[in-house]
Amino acid sequence: MAKPLKGKRVAILATDGFEESELFEPKKALEDAGAETSVVSLKKGKIKGWNKGDWGKSISVDLSLDEADAEDFDALMLPGGAMNPDRLRIDERAVEFAQDFVDAQKPIAAICHGPQLLIETGILSGRKVTSWPSLRTDIINAGGKWFDAEVVTDQGLVTSRKPDDIPAFNKKMIEEFGEGLYYDRDVHSHPHH
Repeated sequence: MAKPLKGKRVAILATDGFEESELFEPKKALEDAGAETSVVSLKKGKIKGWNKGDWGKSISVDLSLDEADAEDFDALMLPGGAMNPDRLRIDERAVEFAQDFVDAQKPIAAICHGPQLLIETGILSGRKVTSWPSLRTDIINAGGKWFDAEVVTDQGLVTSRKPDDIPAFNKKMIEEFGEGLYYDRDVHSHPHH
């Protein structure tokens, strides 16, 4: 099988309460595509997932935010879960880590409640985005153009709504992460209607 992401390093930023399927499934898809993934969180140890209304599987944290440097990564993946992004967005280190990817114009993929953290970065302004429906107003207020679609891509930012969208999300994420930095792409092309 082709390894479109061979040699790419992807940071997965999450904390307790991440939606289990939205971390484990994209992580596996990235690794199957040849990427090396690192789970980055507020502190070392393990973080616990949330699955169908209760605590689910845990995963070991590879790097704490104090240790992680966005320069070491090619792309960022943000799983959802209602509690997880809410805890990250109030942590300055988490916001700065995400902002570093934005500033470097590296691709970012976020699903469900994941885009909530991106509201703090300014990347959403003028971008087409989707998310879990409850974030719609917040995203519009942050200048994003919200669409109700399985997966939305805009200049290296890939977003999806919910766990059912994971297959489409993974496919697009791998495509975008494979293309790398987006500033060297033609940003003036007109989107197809």
